[in-house]
Amino acid sequence: MKKVKLKNSILILVLVGILFATFSFKSNFFEVAKQIEIYTTLFKELNMYYISEINPAEFTNKAIRNTLKELDPYTNFYNEQEVESAKINREGSYVGIGVSVYYIKSGIEISSIQKGLAADKAGIRIGDIIVSVENQSLKNMESAQLSLFLKGVPGSKILLELDRQGVLLKKEVTLSKIVVNAVPFAEMIDEETGYIVLTQFNDKASLQVKKAYKKLKKEGMTKLIFDLRDNPGGSLLESIRISNFFLPKGKKIVSTKAKIKKWSNLYKSKNTPLDLEIPIVVLINERSASASEIVAGALQDYDRAVIMGKRSFGKGLVQRYRELTYGTQLKLTISKYYTPSGRCIQELDYENRNVRTGEVPKFSDTGIHAFKTENGRTVYDGGGIMPDIETKTSVANASTSALLKTKAIFNFATHYFYENLTTSSLVDFNFKNLNFYKFTNYLKRDTTFVTVQESLFEKAFSTSKIADILKAYPKIKEHLCEAKIMAISKNKELILVRIKSEIMTRFFYSEGAYKFRLKNDRMISDAFALLENKDIYSNVLLKN
Repeated sequence: MKKVKLKNSILILVLVGILFATFSFKSNFFEVAKQIEIYTTLFKELNMYYISEINPAEFTNKAIRNTLKELDPYTNFYNEQEVESAKINREGSYVGIGVSVYYIKSGIEISSIQKGLAADKAGIRIGDIIVSVENQSLKNMESAQLSLFLKGVPGSKILLELDRQGVLLKKEVTLSKIVVNAVPFAEMIDEETGYIVLTQFNDKASLQVKKAYKKLKKEGMTKLIFDLRDNPGGSLLESIRISNFFLPKGKKIVSTKAKIKKWSNLYKSKNTPLDLEIPIVVLINERSASASEIVAGALQDYDRAVIMGKRSFGKGLVQRYRELTYGTQLKLTISKYYTPSGRCIQELDYENRNVRTGEVPKFSDTGIHAFKTENGRTVYDGGGIMPDIETKTSVANASTSALLKTKAIFNFATHYFYENLTTSSLVDFNFKNLNFYKFTNYLKRDTTFVTVQESLFEKAFSTSKIADILKAYPKIKEHLCEAKIMAISKNKELILVRIKSEIMTRFFYSEGAYKFRLKNDRMISDAFALLENKDIYSNVLLKN
């Protein structure tokens, strides 16, 4: 009798649970439907009766983006044009002319050129501005419009008009399918040490890393420096495949925890590894994120590689694309990921954003937790991957950080290139006539690097009618310029390395910049020295 009562009680509880869940689902669905209906009726009223014309697409785009920005920076809406760009980033191939670009008011500015492809063959250079395509002026066009002009059917020809340092030129180029190389550089540093750069995790990343590894192995590589600095991440699956290259089959690489049960997964290495013995140093910095952190975290947790550099970005969130109507898409955060030891390295807690100030707290503010690697070393969660060896590189101050976000160095490199067109080979290239004074002098006339103080002064001056202020304008402006130059001069060496690297791309493409980095990069030098000393390398990976 007691068993029957117990069964009945359990049945009642189950029914109550189902009814509650059903009611909760219906209630939530009703709320969603209600809010959509409110927005629809509001939009209809505005469209019919508002005094000025309303652009439906623009209005809705703004409404959607303003809604999503309250969540996290990775949850985004893509209109029809943006879907194509996102697809290129994921798949690693597109139809074009082999350039990266900036969209500016006067047209499309070339920021980099792939060696041997259409733009390069046509003699197009970094810094050229495409001002018209097929006699269609590009002036004052939106980025979404400009992005369409260099796309089309493979084999089709397009006529470009370029502005090169004030001179107009016409070039005909042929569109072709272009594969984005996620591994732009892989070379031997000496007879034993190989160096591979991975710049993104697109769908071809693992194949390209594998190809680069095999190439260097044939050249005698017995030690590897794997550079993930400035790599913003990408495909979760590609990060798992690349981790698998250096970890045994069947090892846990990463796990994800989501609100939807089917999106909570445990990912293990499925393939035979490339190499379980080769000593590896993985380089990371504050711009290594997401998939880069999955690879670095997995190799660190299994004590398979020494992680060197600066603490990584701290993006422990996973996104997925969802198809919407009319060719649009939503990329939304669906889960958090955890390294093999159980660490979540997410830095910012977007769920607890301060409603009043908009400030996002850090998980580390409430304390960090310790975890153990396979050898028993202590590692921590709550804010990126901490390197096993932190390098002491020059830290950019606020003014230098602001400078590096502008195109000032890019513009100066182009200016330098046209002043020094005659050059020698990559091997004996000399930065003649280059010094820091030349750059700071150039900044006095370049308008891209503007400090907060300069911006505020310009706004105040533009609204002022007081004669004394008008007279003092030139002196104050000069003083502010001198102040920012004095501030960035504290990072002189850091800035000069950036300038030289940018100049090298003008003469010798990206290959030249990477070759320059091999000889002048402090972190690469430190990684090379560590791999040269087997005892120190091994001790880093032992229990601490």
